[in-house]
Amino acid sequence: MLSHFGKTHSGLVAGVLALVLFLAATFLIPKEWRNAFREKAFDVVLAADRQLRRSQPHETAKRAPVIVVDIDRRSLDALGEWPWPRETMARLVEAVAAGKPSVVGVDVLFTQADSRSPAALARRLGSLTGKQDISALAADLPDGDKHLAAVMKNVPVVLGFVLDADMDNALPGVPILARHPIVLDDIWRMTGGSGPMTPLVEATKGLGALSLPGDADGKIRRVPLFVGTGDVTRPGLALEAVRLFQRSPAYNVDTGPQRIILGDLEVPLPSDGFLRLAGADAGNHATRTISAVEIVNNAAERARLAGTIALIGSSAPELGGLRETPNDSLAPSVEIQADAVRQILARRAPQAVPIGLALTLVMGLIAVIAAAGLSPVLGALVGLTALAAIWVAAILTSLIGDRLVDPLMPSIGGLFVFLTSSVSSYALVSRREARIRSRFEQHLAPAVVKRIAENPGLLKLSGEKREITALFTDIENFTAMTHRAGPEQLVAVLDEYIEGMAAIVMKHGGMVDKIVGDSVHAFFNAPLDLRDHPQHAINCAEEMRIWAKEFQSRTGPSQIGFGRTRIGIETGVAIVGDIGIRSKLDYTAHGDSINSAARLEALNKRYGSTICVGPFAASQCTSTLFRPLGVTSLRGLDVPVEVFEPWPPEVPSHWRDRYLTAYRLIEGDKSGAAQLFEALAAERPDDPVPRLLAAELRAVLST
Repeated sequence: MLSHFGKTHSGLVAGVLALVLFLAATFLIPKEWRNAFREKAFDVVLAADRQLRRSQPHETAKRAPVIVVDIDRRSLDALGEWPWPRETMARLVEAVAAGKPSVVGVDVLFTQADSRSPAALARRLGSLTGKQDISALAADLPDGDKHLAAVMKNVPVVLGFVLDADMDNALPGVPILARHPIVLDDIWRMTGGSGPMTPLVEATKGLGALSLPGDADGKIRRVPLFVGTGDVTRPGLALEAVRLFQRSPAYNVDTGPQRIILGDLEVPLPSDGFLRLAGADAGNHATRTISAVEIVNNAAERARLAGTIALIGSSAPELGGLRETPNDSLAPSVEIQADAVRQILARRAPQAVPIGLALTLVMGLIAVIAAAGLSPVLGALVGLTALAAIWVAAILTSLIGDRLVDPLMPSIGGLFVFLTSSVSSYALVSRREARIRSRFEQHLAPAVVKRIAENPGLLKLSGEKREITALFTDIENFTAMTHRAGPEQLVAVLDEYIEGMAAIVMKHGGMVDKIVGDSVHAFFNAPLDLRDHPQHAINCAEEMRIWAKEFQSRTGPSQIGFGRTRIGIETGVAIVGDIGIRSKLDYTAHGDSINSAARLEALNKRYGSTICVGPFAASQCTSTLFRPLGVTSLRGLDVPVEVFEPWPPEVPSHWRDRYLTAYRLIEGDKSGAAQLFEALAAERPDDPVPRLLAAELRAVLST
């Protein structure tokens, strides 16, 4: 699988450098940018988490549901436009309290006294006129602030405050008890805050932060568990509502890991003091929300509040409480607080796991291996599998352990490294293929060149010993033909001839080694393995013989007396590889089989044959395919050897039998053999082999 790995150094080096550069860029880019990418990834992971949890409601949320009392547009139309007199708000809180909820949280800020109640008007009129008796009437007139404070004493109510950098006033709060120092280094802190007026603070059972911080893109993803006002730590509205629901007099914070303990409820406490929202489907918001006007006018709706945590807020734009979240462009802040309450009760506090660097490194290394060490298809498959695996793992980590792993940055890093390494590897492979094609496309069949280019590991250019079958061709009486033909005519005919012969070599799986004048030098079983290469060479020679004979009869060759083609073939071990200087290397072969093939080609002149095959090549083919020509000495061999020629296909079987009989008589009865060869030659005057054998025997007998 990794056969290419050592041959793609360019892709490997480029991939590693790309990984290093990406990791360096990750460190160098502003922290806000890194956080923005990470939060986008967490949004996707949590969205998938919600889909998988949709059919599995939290048990604690079932036991302690949250109801949102919405001051919606319908309520404003029925009860009066905003801002409401404090009396109207008291009426709503009173109606909510009548439903007997466990806790009431109010996501409305009451920083100033009511200015529209009769008591407030009397005090203002007395102040304007300077008449104390008019101001004294306020004590007996309806007072919205007093009414609201009185109502809040009938049910545990949590009011809200907001952080304010222009204020330095202290706000009352609940003590935080800790056995060890609390680590809240990144807590959201300002010099002070703006809270409800004093009578309301005195009547309430809890006070929590209403402020919701937006990320760089303006979206709300976190709700504060704790915030800092000056040097004091104060709870958020959602957490304070849960404390009252748990009837806990204080916040207990423990370490290892750091967590808030409220009765039997434990909630993780990150160092920034925020609860990362997991989000909720819009359908959940609809089922838990009741219009404020329904609570005021409908006892049946009020009954739904029994035992719940009731949060009062507004979805009306007039109240300015609409916020953007990852899954809702206009989410009422009270709904966001309600989501936070449900998460706290469900003990859900998604926390980021800081392993992005390690994952990016792993993904980058996988990308390098996939791009530089594997084939393009397999590499892409491995890369996509790793990409899918990291996202699936991130979703499962959130689903199982409420831990958030950033899969986006490792994915971007892996993709960047993969593309960089792939492009570099592709450039290297393209250059390598171009070199291979330029080296071999004139010597090998296109399919073989393509195979080598796609898998260079098949090719050994440095030199090796291997058995090959060499094939040499020559044109009879070529020198005389060059004197008869004009230069342009000779070159045109020769080009056509060489092209045809080379095409036949490549067709049969051979390699054209070189063209020397009118000769074609080829070998089989190099540079790639070729099974039964001697037989392939014989078949190639047979087709060459037929094609060359037909070529002779064409107009151009016949005009210049184009000669017969002679072919020599032999098999043996040779050294093959690149030979030459660095600027001009030639893939060729050297060995006895090469020399023997050249000698065998020349022997055709002696025997009158067209294809002369050496003993080693003939021994690896079917013996009945050949007729023996004689015994001769070849350079490089210590003893004389027998040489052969493929039987001409048109020779009848009875003629073959008589030829073999005549050949066997050579050792014991040269005269009888000569007579039989002469008879055979008379029957086939176009076959010069028996005639020349007979003449050779007569010459021996005459000496």
